[in-house]
Amino acid sequence: MKDGFVKAAAATPKIKAADTIYNAGAITDIILEAGAGGAKIIVLPELCITGYTCHDLFLQEKLLTEAEAALLSIAEKTAKVDAIVFVGLPVEKGGKLYNTAAALKNGKILGFIPKSYIPSYGEFYETRHFTPGNAEPDTISIGGCEVLFGTDILFECSNVKGMVIACEICEDVWSAYTPSTRHALAGANVIVNLSASNDLIGKDTYREELVKATSARLLSGYIYASAGDGESTQDIVFGGHDIIAENGSVLAQSRLFSTGIVYADLDIAKLRMERRRMNTFIAENAKGYEKVIFSYNECGITKLSRNFPRTPFVPGSESERNRRCEQILSIQANGLKKRLEHTGVKSAVIGISGGLDSTLALIVTIRAFDMLGLDRKGIKAVTMPCFGTTDRTYENACRLARASHAELMEVDIKASVLQHFKDIGQDLENHDVTYENGQARERTQVLMDLANKTGGIVIGTGDMSELALGWATYNGDHMSMYGVNAGVPKTLVRHLVKYCVDTWQEQCSPDNCDGGAFSATLLDVLDTPVSPELLPPENGNISQKTEDLVGPYELHDFFLYYMLRCAYPPAKIFRIASEVFEGDYDKGVILKWLKTFYRRFFAQHFKRSCLPDAPKVGSVALSPRGDLRMPSDAAARVWLDEIESLHI
Repeated sequence: MKDGFVKAAAATPKIKAADTIYNAGAITDIILEAGAGGAKIIVLPELCITGYTCHDLFLQEKLLTEAEAALLSIAEKTAKVDAIVFVGLPVEKGGKLYNTAAALKNGKILGFIPKSYIPSYGEFYETRHFTPGNAEPDTISIGGCEVLFGTDILFECSNVKGMVIACEICEDVWSAYTPSTRHALAGANVIVNLSASNDLIGKDTYREELVKATSARLLSGYIYASAGDGESTQDIVFGGHDIIAENGSVLAQSRLFSTGIVYADLDIAKLRMERRRMNTFIAENAKGYEKVIFSYNECGITKLSRNFPRTPFVPGSESERNRRCEQILSIQANGLKKRLEHTGVKSAVIGISGGLDSTLALIVTIRAFDMLGLDRKGIKAVTMPCFGTTDRTYENACRLARASHAELMEVDIKASVLQHFKDIGQDLENHDVTYENGQARERTQVLMDLANKTGGIVIGTGDMSELALGWATYNGDHMSMYGVNAGVPKTLVRHLVKYCVDTWQEQCSPDNCDGGAFSATLLDVLDTPVSPELLPPENGNISQKTEDLVGPYELHDFFLYYMLRCAYPPAKIFRIASEVFEGDYDKGVILKWLKTFYRRFFAQHFKRSCLPDAPKVGSVALSPRGDLRMPSDAAARVWLDEIESLHI
């Protein structure tokens, strides 16, 4: 279970109501199959040893005796399965009958967890047979052994750091104050639920949302296994709906009306990080709880079936992507709208390069002006050609300004930069960092002075990926009065601009822009290589491509997300990146850029420490006033040492 990944399984066998011998065989087979599939936590449905739909047969001594015998048989025959298994059966204790889950590991029964909430409404009539379980555990004798019995039992794994499992049964999760809430506050970060939830129109959707929401609220993994084929269909039908969720996301679920196993990889390390991060998740002491310690025989590398998005900032489906783009543009535009209202300025000044970032900033500014009913001529779109400017980007910048009815302003900065180089003794043939940054700072000076002259503010165009890498000139493009793109990663910028291509006609009228020309220019901007254009072109083409210098942004955004949002260490990021990008980048290339990412992320934080105001748009942000409060002189040694230790 390297890196905190633990494979879980929710399994629904085909059973026969009241046939404990048949059911024991079916349950044993499916446990063996799940174990062979690598599962370390296996959850089966409620009362599956007897079947949930036995009704008054639960009062028969014979059924209860056979259920106990079946449990002992299952435990014995699955003793070599290196997993903790939860299986449901009725258990008599103290003259009362309880609906319980038995926890098994290597042939031993670790405990019985009784159901807390016994439903008797609608189609359910469980109180006729079952009694609510006791919270504080006591013991029960089974198979010649004394075994814990109670709801408040925590199963802690000694060789998977921090993994603690607790159990509830079916109706428990539908109640107002779920047992899992207590369990989570007592330390459980994996909740298992043995269920027999019948199917009605729309109930599957509600059930999925309930499991998702519970896992999110409790910052936990949630493994839900429900009864299916073989239960009596006298009055109701069970669809065998199995769900595995983690912190609000469904990792895997079965098709309705199917039997079998669904698997998913729970990330225990990530769940622990989420609880450390969210300080309003206040753990209570586990008073009254009994803790059962168990261990796995093997703790090797879990073969991952979990899906890690290649572009974690960008939704995979087009509909969700479009919805996300509209939300982000609205957040950006409303943030700028408030700043314009508050300052009462007359203009917004933007440096337009013909590249993606400045194009997105122009789009956001247009939206903000339209929301305020301001004349778009107040948007000063400034193009500032210099040594590296190509005809393509220059012409695109001009077309964007004209088509949107912003005011196009051109300031050729070559003469100013040449004079500056002369003043400081910079050799024009020396294309070093001074050569590049001198141009960037001159552009920022022009923008700031134009903002003063026109009574406006400078709109920042730099994106979050550039800020993460420090790919910005200090007091150059690093500086503005409001940075509309600072919360948007580079991989998402492209989709935002593409979304605007598809929707821009709706926002245009003959009075405010030429929608066709604007969209056509956006398409060409999307096709232009990312470049700061600070070095002279080669044969009229861009000679300085950012991704050749600092690495592919799709890799850096992947690294950024899993480092900040999930707190993964470098070795874990490298492991999943190697799988996700297999066939596109070899491991040596990934390792090279991972090292670059960490080195630059730490070394360049001083630039982020003094960022202008900017709107947060997602769960990852770099604002020194909000999400990322780290010292500018923090050492990267332990992270870089881990990278150096990796083998390819």
